Amino acid sequence: MPIKIPDSLPARATLEGENIFVMTEYRAIHQDMRPLNLVILNLMPTKIVTETQLLRKLSNSPLQVQVELLQMASHTSQNTDASHLSSFYTTFDRIKDRKFDGMIITGAPVENYDFTDVDYWPELCTIMDWTTTHVHSTLHVCWGAQAGLFHHYGIPKYSLDRKLFGVFPHTALKKQSPLFRGFDDVFYVPHSRHTENHAEDIQRVPGLELLAVSEEAGVFAVKSEDNRRFFITGHPEYDPDTLAREYFRDVERNLPIDIPKHYFPGDDPAQAPVVRWRSAGQLFYTNWLNYYVYQTTPYDITQI
Repeated sequence: MPIKIPDSLPARATLEGENIFVMTEYRAIHQDMRPLNLVILNLMPTKIVTETQLLRKLSNSPLQVQVELLQMASHTSQNTDASHLSSFYTTFDRIKDRKFDGMIITGAPVENYDFTDVDYWPELCTIMDWTTTHVHSTLHVCWGAQAGLFHHYGIPKYSLDRKLFGVFPHTALKKQSPLFRGFDDVFYVPHSRHTENHAEDIQRVPGLELLAVSEEAGVFAVKSEDNRRFFITGHPEYDPDTLAREYFRDVERNLPIDIPKHYFPGDDPAQAPVVRWRSAGQLFYTNWLNYYVYQTTPYDITQI
């Protein structure tokens, strides 16, 4: 998919180096089509890394996608240069009167806090409410999924005894779902989290569908019956070295951290990780964008 992003966004050089089609503003305005309008609410501290990972996964279609990046006005990022945020990010007050075909709400390293103790929780709730009337399909990722399930449906998260960390096998419960079209019977997804949702809580809520699970990692994918909200607890978009960087970071800080499961050959951190999730990750984002954004969103976006 031609991703329409600012020419100077750092992700552009990385994506072009991988032969991913990134469209310039000039070329985009000369195509006779309405682009899909997506907004990414990036709650991760490593914003440039997350931008690149998600844009890579949204890039496999002949359609034109215009992506905007959103940050929280009620929170000051400590890990991303202020000039990058001011150049490439907007805030909710600037887009609240617009409508979007799709939205992604990322995870955030705040799992061990109660939702209401997160400093930007009131603003996030306002944005999640706004998606009901202004976004055709919203994808919540990791902590963003737990936040969405709690806010919209009252589903709690539960603390784990040990961090869930590694690459785990999954199966689709609804194999006929377009979201998992083209998937193998068993597919792999990275996870890195301290909390979880329980399947029985989800299955008790009318209007929610549990789509995919893992024996080791638990609930993975959930959606609303109207296809307007999707929730995933893992990270199909992760780079090959994301878990390795997290592991070695914590080792250097003398923090307690287990070797990520099913990741290093022989559980030997000296070995290069084995990538088992790349194709499933690409399929997942492509299927969401194709079947639940492009094929169902109205051409006149104001009709959302």
